[in-house]
Amino acid sequence: MTMFIADLHIHSKYSRACSKNLDLPNINAWCQLKGIDLVATADFTHPSWFKDLHEQLEESAEGIYKLKEDFIDKHEVYIPESCKRDVQFILSTEISLIYKKNVGRVGDKCRKVHHVILAPNLNVVAKINIELDKIGNINSDGRPIIGMDSKELLKLLLSISPDIQLIPAHVWTPHFAIFGSQSGFDSIEECFDEMSDHICALETGLSSDPPMNWRLSQNDKYVLVSSSDAHSPQKLGREATVFDCEMTYPEILNALRNDHGKIAGTIEFYPEEGKYHADGIRNENLCLEPAETKKMEFISQKTGKKITVGVLHRVNDIADRPMGFKPETARNVWYIIPLTELISEILQVGPASKKVDALYQELLKEVGPEFYILKDAPIEDISAVNQMIGEAIDRMRSGRVIVKPGYDGEYGIITIFQPDELMTKEQMKLF
Repeated sequence: MTMFIADLHIHSKYSRACSKNLDLPNINAWCQLKGIDLVATADFTHPSWFKDLHEQLEESAEGIYKLKEDFIDKHEVYIPESCKRDVQFILSTEISLIYKKNVGRVGDKCRKVHHVILAPNLNVVAKINIELDKIGNINSDGRPIIGMDSKELLKLLLSISPDIQLIPAHVWTPHFAIFGSQSGFDSIEECFDEMSDHICALETGLSSDPPMNWRLSQNDKYVLVSSSDAHSPQKLGREATVFDCEMTYPEILNALRNDHGKIAGTIEFYPEEGKYHADGIRNENLCLEPAETKKMEFISQKTGKKITVGVLHRVNDIADRPMGFKPETARNVWYIIPLTELISEILQVGPASKKVDALYQELLKEVGPEFYILKDAPIEDISAVNQMIGEAIDRMRSGRVIVKPGYDGEYGIITIFQPDELMTKEQMKLF
């Protein structure tokens, strides 16, 4: 068996509000910098992107693809020798469903649910695209919006191939998820009815983590996976899933459907950093705990606007277990803070600044790819490049972090150091 890190849900340059640098050569290059072994192709329903997949990828193992030699050197970033690796691709896309369904707490209201779809080969993808093109517009966005019930989509996919796998995406996001507070359901069964047994995995999303999902006994039969949902190359691997199996589509499908022991665990954001973790109203800078929201009767006392109920609140509402419960089915969880965010905090400049990039590149060159630095590298090796980064990662690995939760579309902030532990800008200039 082979341990590998997979990011099963990303986007391409054809998805709305996504970077134009999200082409296959750049995705391939950034996965090397991040330390990702297997990455989603993304957006395979989009005709132009599907053409790119055909032209630029070749099968390297059953159901697994790699970038052709002619395209490998067309990326826009430098890859240090310490990071170079063979990156593989799995055929995957996200589909947005908008439809009405009369069931559960919301009743006959509009449901907005996103799903990740995995496919075994490009021939099957072509058949999926033909069928979806009959139902909705797959040309306008890499993540198409389809007016179709989740159950009916699943039936359609399995009629094309029994090896297609649907995974509910970022399951707790308020507006676009299966358990979402605004338009979701209270269970998998409410959403998929008699097709529920074909669901085997749930994507936790950035605003929740496995311990939050463990609080629902109904989730015990599903394996939890995590992905970045990246909208730019730099965001690849914000979260990921660690598999312990051969890197072929049948083996990955078996790990998801049957042998959950072949999924070692997930690499996670601290869920407070997710932009829908807490309750609140972004335009009012109002961030609330669930108890505060209930006390205010879900309405801003300042403006009368409805408070967006976040993931923590929603989990509390439908959980049947206390915080801290750990089922026998639990897999490993590794929490990370993106390396550029750690550097940004220490240097006290923006994460996209040249100073941050310079130290980021130095760490990659001297130590290895980002996941190795954050998760596995000896602290002394990191400290040899920068002692403060070594201390930051040591604290991060042991959970000694300071959290300011995200809410209503506003990302949270996870920091390591108290203000008096960092040098002032004047001291840094002298240093």
